[in-house]
Amino acid sequence: MKLNGAEITIKLLEILGIEVISGIPGGANLPLYDALYESKIKHVLVRHEQAAGFIAQGMARTTGKAAVCFATSGPGATNLLTAIADAKLDSVPIIAITGQVSYPYVGTDSFQEVDTYGLTIPITKHNFLVRSAEELFRIIPEAFSIAEGGRPGPVLIDIPKNVQSEIIEFNEFPNIKIEEKPLLIKEEDVIRAVKMINDAKKPMLYIGGGIANSDSVKLIYEFAKKNSIPVTSTLLGKGAFPIEDSLYLGMLGMHGARYTNLLINEADLILAFGVRFDDRAIGNVDCFCKDAKIIHVDIDDAEIDKIRKVDIAINGEISSFLKLIIPLIEDNKREEWLNTVYSIKQEKPFLLPQVEEKFHPINIIKRISEIVGEEAIVATDVGQHQMWTAQVYPIKKPRTFLTSGGLGTMGFGLPTAIGAAISNPDKTIVCFTGDGSILMNIQELATLSDFGFNVKVVILNNGHLGLVRQQQELFYNKHYMASKFISSTDFAAVAKGFGVNGYTIKKGDEIDSILTKVLKEKGPALIDIYIDSNENVYPMVPPGKGISEMVGGE
Repeated sequence: MKLNGAEITIKLLEILGIEVISGIPGGANLPLYDALYESKIKHVLVRHEQAAGFIAQGMARTTGKAAVCFATSGPGATNLLTAIADAKLDSVPIIAITGQVSYPYVGTDSFQEVDTYGLTIPITKHNFLVRSAEELFRIIPEAFSIAEGGRPGPVLIDIPKNVQSEIIEFNEFPNIKIEEKPLLIKEEDVIRAVKMINDAKKPMLYIGGGIANSDSVKLIYEFAKKNSIPVTSTLLGKGAFPIEDSLYLGMLGMHGARYTNLLINEADLILAFGVRFDDRAIGNVDCFCKDAKIIHVDIDDAEIDKIRKVDIAINGEISSFLKLIIPLIEDNKREEWLNTVYSIKQEKPFLLPQVEEKFHPINIIKRISEIVGEEAIVATDVGQHQMWTAQVYPIKKPRTFLTSGGLGTMGFGLPTAIGAAISNPDKTIVCFTGDGSILMNIQELATLSDFGFNVKVVILNNGHLGLVRQQQELFYNKHYMASKFISSTDFAAVAKGFGVNGYTIKKGDEIDSILTKVLKEKGPALIDIYIDSNENVYPMVPPGKGISEMVGGE
């Protein structure tokens, strides 16, 4: 058969199971779009390439499988960079396929040419510049293998236009098998870890996104229950342990519960599974659990001893490690340690607003969770609303809380929610955002309108860049510079202009009835809720401090 490079690319994506691609066509990737014309793969036309990357993230974060986005050369590729960097820091498997000027013109400052390969080296797990159509048979399957294997991450494939148009003759497509060789865990490391766990008096599990990525949710529960080990999670670890279980202490870190941040520093053994000791989780590393021993298990050897030196370092799959260790650890009720945990939780509770404060953001978030039910998927943007949601929304399952952790990208929420809706068409998707974040990718309301996804966008509107204002209040002598918006946007009207039902709720309105009505209806909607501009997220760890040195929330 004879096919050009673009047709080979699309066919390989079909073979690899891709059903939806998000992106925008342009001069340098038009051959790919021409090949897509005859394909069964559906295409989502976004309004900005960054959104294409985040839509791919929404699909990948909820399924664990690599998702694909397209962009043209030059500005199309550079617009993708933020979403790719976000995926790198949060270990999300996406495949970004960009068009490039024809290979003979590479390096000549041709129209819409940038060094996409060079720009993406530091923000991808791997990247490729394709030099011939023949290479596609190897590169595209390899890209998926790299993106999904080990610690997941983004892979970029830059395909020059002449390669997309190059016609080659071949007999058949290769039999594609994506196989991963598991890392072998040393028996002596397991024996040492078992002894350290059994000997510990006050152990604590510190879990992150690696638990869901390695399908270890059931195993981590079995492990914790057998040895009666309290569990705290990072922001990306939410949903990996049952929140109703008495062993679960919630999220630790900059905005973690006071008792959680205090208790982890009481532990004599930290079991760090699928985490990378991020500064937002552990605060000042020199103050973090100074007297505790640490066992660190991670699929990425680059994370071992990178930030914090540990006592036992195990580079391997968490699921494999847990399967080996669970039969060997003792049944232990740890009554004394759990009594201490219970006592500190009672002494230092997470303070909630009064029930009658219906316009307090925490009560709004809790009420929304009650209305939409446990099967909903939650996406957030970045800021105060993100932290309030992380603190109180009852995330009960893995891959149902989608948030930008490592990069902290404003504009993440709406397109990621659209991606979640694509892969989960039967579920309600709730996107919590702020009046600052929503403006970063508000144009994707048009994409949402195109497809009518069941996405509810909830804006907690305080007229500010709220978390910036809060830090200026607490740490910069109330020097409020560039954190308050001069004008107020009528988001409900904007939404209606894009073809999405929009609602505004202000104090004095019957918030409960409006929320119930809008959230129960099928289809997209935007709800703009005005909240107190002076409301802060507490507790909060000041920059540079240890996580036990919190302000507020008492």
